[in-house]
Amino acid sequence: MLICFVLLSAKTFAQNSDKGFVQGMLQRLEFGVMAGANYSNFTNASFSTDPLTGFHVGGVVGFKITKHFSIQEDFLFSTEGAKNKSDAFERQDISLYYIRVPFLIRYKSNLGLFAEAGPQVGMKIKEDVSWMPGGQFAKNVDAGIVGGIGYQSKIGLGIGARYIYGISNVGNFNNATIKNNFNNNNVQVSVFYIF
Repeated sequence: MLICFVLLSAKTFAQNSDKGFVQGMLQRLEFGVMAGANYSNFTNASFSTDPLTGFHVGGVVGFKITKHFSIQEDFLFSTEGAKNKSDAFERQDISLYYIRVPFLIRYKSNLGLFAEAGPQVGMKIKEDVSWMPGGQFAKNVDAGIVGGIGYQSKIGLGIGARYIYGISNVGNFNNATIKNNFNNNNVQVSVFYIF
């Protein structure tokens, strides 16, 4: 989404301006890599759960609007879910695997400290729920709101922490005693490097 926006803007303005403008737009692009740990759980669930530890890894694309403000879009493989404590679901872990794409506005201070916020969408690519053979536990699309803080050094190396609050219902099953309108929630701690 971000790359398309920048390239379309550059192409449009290139017809009415010199190459310097296009080069300036492209110089505002940043690319990087990110990896870290997840600590996820369900909220509003009618069955008992504990947090599940997972990980995330992927790429980063950013566009600097000003010295302090930028737009960032990540493309992350993320393992999430919860530890199930309910006898109704055989007390087995619920492991969900997503491709997550947060779209964030970031403010970074002169010291390298930053805050970021924005929406996130996720596409489920796999689930590991052994007590639902032939069925689906989770919906294929999941949405959330992201807020985070962190630090980025002048050489591009950084660390960050995010909280992702799920806003869409996760469950894709019908059960007489278990409601399916619970949400994903996740705490992420990441290290990243911007080239």
